[in-house]
Amino acid sequence: MRNLIWVAFTEPVSPGLVFPRSDWPLHITLLRFDVGANVSADVADVLADQAEAPVKGALGTRLRVGEEAGFGHMGSIPVSLIEHNPLLQGLHEEIVDAVNSIGGRIATPNYVMERFRPHISHHDGKRPKSGDAVVLDQVALVDMAPEGDHTIRRILRLWTQDTKTG
Repeated sequence: MRNLIWVAFTEPVSPGLVFPRSDWPLHITLLRFDVGANVSADVADVLADQAEAPVKGALGTRLRVGEEAGFGHMGSIPVSLIEHNPLLQGLHEEIVDAVNSIGGRIATPNYVMERFRPHISHHDGKRPKSGDAVVLDQVALVDMAPEGDHTIRRILRLWTQDTKTG
């Protein structure tokens, strides 16, 4: 099983960046999912091809940070919600469709499509403030355990507003 995640980073990152699992740059999770061993080793290429048009179409979208909330067990994970935006919602739905088309298993099926709740988890004292504007300018496909190493994460594909390429 391969664990992957689509995210929109709100802190600067670079293509191929490897970072510790405990030290994520701030981001909005678009979709976390798994793919089985029966899916091609080039699954990142397949997904990148399928998602490229919607990702490019969403780049540059201005999002607005809403109120704070608590996610997880007993609301113990502090987050800043992202106000509803049709382009962000559409991107999420296109990514869900792409993952479903390759037989991926969505890690949090209760929080997709109309129940998608975009947010930025607070980390290491970093967090956006309510009312802040966030530009959707870095969308990435991230491997949650490159080469089976669950202690690190690796950016497999990165689209930026400047280059708009993967």
